[in-house]
Amino acid sequence: MSISSVTPTTVSESRRDVTVIGLIGMAHGTSHFFHLLLPPLFPVFIREFGLSYSELGLLVSLFFIISGVGQALAGFLVDRTGARPVLFAALGCFVLAALAAATAQGYGGLMLAAALAGLGNSPFHPADFTILNKRVSAKRIGHAFSVHGITGNLGWAIAPVFLIGVAGLAGNWRVAYLAAALMALAVLVVLVLNRHSIDDRQGQWAHENAAAGAAAAPEHPMAFLRLPSVWLCFSFFFWTTAALSAIQSFAGPALGLMHGLPVSVTAFVVTGYMLCGAAGMVAGGFLVGRVQQLEKTIALAMAGSALLLLLVASGVLPPMAAAAAVSLAGLGTGLAGPSRDMLIKRAAPPGATGRVYGTVYSGLDLGFALAAPAFGWLLDHGQPNAVFGAAAATLCMGIASAALVGSRIRTASRPVLNL
Repeated sequence: MSISSVTPTTVSESRRDVTVIGLIGMAHGTSHFFHLLLPPLFPVFIREFGLSYSELGLLVSLFFIISGVGQALAGFLVDRTGARPVLFAALGCFVLAALAAATAQGYGGLMLAAALAGLGNSPFHPADFTILNKRVSAKRIGHAFSVHGITGNLGWAIAPVFLIGVAGLAGNWRVAYLAAALMALAVLVVLVLNRHSIDDRQGQWAHENAAAGAAAAPEHPMAFLRLPSVWLCFSFFFWTTAALSAIQSFAGPALGLMHGLPVSVTAFVVTGYMLCGAAGMVAGGFLVGRVQQLEKTIALAMAGSALLLLLVASGVLPPMAAAAAVSLAGLGTGLAGPSRDMLIKRAAPPGATGRVYGTVYSGLDLGFALAAPAFGWLLDHGQPNAVFGAAAATLCMGIASAALVGSRIRTASRPVLNL
């Protein structure tokens, strides 16, 4: 682009895109932080309240059951009322969730914290992607998806270090949750002050031609459920999230049981996994525009992650090498993120983005909800190696789902959506 072609309009559009991507990225990172509101301090809850790993796994299930059901419903709410007010309410729930955790006196208080955090998490994907698709220009939408995924991984990476670190410095785990409440409140204030930038009542669908959209026949609100790609993406989310659940909630305790590694070391395994995932998403953001059959790249990357987890499960790796291998496994799963979101984008008709993303991303919540107690059961029954073996198996199921998505896109034209 020559200097003469850089118009005030171009500069304004670029600034708007960066602002929107940054604000939504910050909000998304906060939502992923609150996915891990409770798991990093599971050892504390075992000591303080005498809980088992199975009981702690049910806390994760409660979070994601509420989030999953709420996410599917939130998609309709976002399409009807707009994404911005729903996003504000979600952040408010996070503040309440952290305060509930800070004041918990037993399992019931932790359940309340998990429920409030799950409720707050439920609208994020339909709200985020609706705003991104409406407010970000088409030439930057791929990078917007990449940044969105990266900030989510960073939220996951920060949570264990933040919560364990603050609890250690303060000598009181409740202070860590008070700090988390202040963090969520600060993000809410920033978004409210910049509310004009994330107003999804303005803008057009960045991935659709406005004229074509105007000419299209009206569609039934539930018509998107007839898209096979929606359910294939749902299954991909389910299987890959089951593996993620094993790493997030139980990789640290499992490595501790297998190799005697202290919490001060295993706490950083989840952070390492998420940072490697963020690096993978950076690369994945560039691959989206350069690779035609994205499912092949996804398969190779995730197969590499599965192999690393199988090596850990075998017990042949030394303690620190095992911890490093778990962290490196995040690289492959991160590569798949932007490609996955691009596939969902193509499946979403204009005006139904909230519903499609809400439905598809509820597969993430279902995967967490069902997998967490299962992996907790393995630990309670002295099978820490099986945690990593089962995680590798679910990644392989995710590879199969991705292959079906790619095959469907290549062999089938877009179905008629009118009912």
